[in-house]
Amino acid sequence: MRTAVRLGLVSCSLVLAAAACKNERAANGTSQAGGGDTAAASATGGTAGRATTDMTSADTALRHAMADSTLWPSFGRDYTNQRYSPLAQVTAANVSGLQKAWVYKTGVPHAFEASPVVVGGTMYVTTALNHVVALDAATGTKKWEYAPTLGVTIHCCGPVNRGVALYGNRVYMGRLDGKLVALDAANGSEVWSVQVADNQRGYALTGAPVVADGKVITGTSGAEYGVRGYVAAFDAGSGKEVWRFYLIPSPEEGGWWGAWAQTDAFGTPLHRNIQQEKADSAKYPDAWKTGGGSVWNAPAVDTTLGLVFFAVGNPSPDLDGSVRPGDNLYTESIVAIDLKTGKHKWHFQQVPHDVWDLDATSTVVLFDAKGQNGQTVPALAQAAKTGWVYVLDRATGKPIRRTSAFVPQQNMFAQPTVKGVRMLPGANGGSEWSPPAYSPHTGYLYVLGLHQPMLYKARREELKPPSFWLGGAFVGTGEPEYGLFSAVDLNTGKVVWQKKVNRPMIGGALTTGGNLVFVGTADKEFLAFDAKTGRQVWRYQANAGVNAPPVAYAINGTQYITVAAGGNYQINAPRGDEVLTFRLGGPGATSPARDTAARKGGGAP
Repeated sequence: MRTAVRLGLVSCSLVLAAAACKNERAANGTSQAGGGDTAAASATGGTAGRATTDMTSADTALRHAMADSTLWPSFGRDYTNQRYSPLAQVTAANVSGLQKAWVYKTGVPHAFEASPVVVGGTMYVTTALNHVVALDAATGTKKWEYAPTLGVTIHCCGPVNRGVALYGNRVYMGRLDGKLVALDAANGSEVWSVQVADNQRGYALTGAPVVADGKVITGTSGAEYGVRGYVAAFDAGSGKEVWRFYLIPSPEEGGWWGAWAQTDAFGTPLHRNIQQEKADSAKYPDAWKTGGGSVWNAPAVDTTLGLVFFAVGNPSPDLDGSVRPGDNLYTESIVAIDLKTGKHKWHFQQVPHDVWDLDATSTVVLFDAKGQNGQTVPALAQAAKTGWVYVLDRATGKPIRRTSAFVPQQNMFAQPTVKGVRMLPGANGGSEWSPPAYSPHTGYLYVLGLHQPMLYKARREELKPPSFWLGGAFVGTGEPEYGLFSAVDLNTGKVVWQKKVNRPMIGGALTTGGNLVFVGTADKEFLAFDAKTGRQVWRYQANAGVNAPPVAYAINGTQYITVAAGGNYQINAPRGDEVLTFRLGGPGATSPARDTAARKGGGAP
C-alpha cells in the first residue's frame, strides 16, 4: 500500500542526535535539567533506519524510561497500566494557574480516542484513520506524519486508534485494515508491515500494542462480525509472528463450553436455561469457530511473573445466546498468558454466556492490594461494563473482591426477549473501553461510568460475513442519561466519592503525584479533581468532546498535561481534531479566556 510521510519543520534526526549528546553527557556524569531525556532517547533512539533492533538494549532502555517520572513511554505509562504520573509540580493548590501551552490540529476531525506517548522530548500520537504524528512535546511543532492509504476496513465503533508502542528506534501501531506496522521513530518511514488478521472478514486492530521481551503484543477486534479473536506476539525486529493465543478455545484446547454456570463467580443469578442449552449444544458444535472475542486495549505485563494480562470482549452473536450454548470461554474474561510462549495460565470469567454485550473492554490495571486476610497481594483490577470493579490475585486469577457498583444496576442479567427487557447497565456499561487511573497514594481507582437505560431485544439472525451480527438490538428507553466519575477504594471495595456529569462518560483518566485526577467529558470539558476528596479544582472548555485518556510528562523541569479533544462515536460526542497541552502559567502559555483557534500545524497559539 502507498504510504505518505509528511516531514515537518524540525528534523527528527536532529532531535535524536541532540538526545544522543545528552546520553554521552549523562554517561560522563553530567546531570540534565528535566531528568528524563537520557532514558527517553535510549527508548526510541539509535541509528535511524536500522534494519534490526537490538532487543536486549531496547528492553533495558524501555524499562529505564518507565522508571523515569518525567516520561510517558507506553499506553498506560508503564506495564502496570496505572496511568499514574509521579510528577507533582501541579497540585490542588496551584492548578488554577494551569493554562494552555499549545494546541495541535490534526486535520482528521473524527472520533479521537488516542493516548499519546512521550519520550526524548517527542510526543507520538495517533488519530482516526491511523495517522501517526510526531510532535515537539514542548511546543507542539510537527516533526513528521505517517498517513497511510488503508485497505478495506470493517469496524463497529468508528475509524479509531488508541495509540502506539515505542521500542528501540521503532514506533508500532495496529491498523484498521488488520496490519501491524513498525515505523522509524526518526522520520515515520515504514520499516515493516505484517497482516495480523483478515480485514475483509471483520477483523481490525484498534487498541495500542505493548512491547515486552522483544515482542510486540496486540489483540484483534471484530466480535460483532462473528470472528474468532486472538492475541498475538510479533518479533519487534523482524515482524515475524512468535505466538498466537485464541480468545475462543477449540475443543482440542478444552473447548469454550465451560462449567455451565448458573451464577457469576460472586453468586449473582444469570437466569440461564442450562437444560435447554445442553440439549441444543449438539446442534451447534462449530459455534466456537465464529464465537467472537475482542481485545480493545493495551495488555498489562508483569515481567517478574512473566505474564501478560488482558480483558476479552463479547461472544458472537452479542444478544442471541441460543446459537452458542455454554459459558463461551474466554469471552467476558480477564486472561493471563505466558509472556514467552503465549500459553494459557488462568482466566476469570465475569459473565458466563453473556447476552447483554457486557464485554470486558477497559484496561487491566496492576497494583498491590490488601487480601481478605489483610496481607498484601500482587493484584489486578478491571472496571467492567457490569458496573463492578473486579479485583483478582494476579498470580492465580482467584477473586479477592468485587467492589460496590459504580453505576446504577437494575434487573441484572434479565434475559433478553423479542419485545425487549429493560436492564441497567446498558450495553455501553458500566465502564466502556475507558482506561481508569490508579493512585498508589490514595489506593483509589478512578473510573468513568455511563448511565444509559436500554431495552435488550433478542432475535435470530444468520451470520452473513462480513455483516454485523448482533442477534438482536439494544435500544434506548428515552430516560435521562448521564455520566458518573467514581473513586473506588480497591482495598475496601467501597465507592469513596462520585461526580455526576451531564452526559455518559467515555475516554480515560490520569492521576498524578500532585494529588490530582484529570478526566474529560462529552460536554467538551476537561476537568481536574482533588484525588482524595473529589473536589473539582479546575475546568477547561474545549472545542470538542474530550473522550481520550490524558497523559503527563515533564521537559526541562516543567510539567505538562496533554489530552486529545475530538469526540467519540459510541456516544456521539462532538467531533474535533485537537491535541491540547497545558502547563502552569508562564511564557508560552495562554489562559482559557484568551483562547483562540489554533492554526493547523501546531505550535503555541
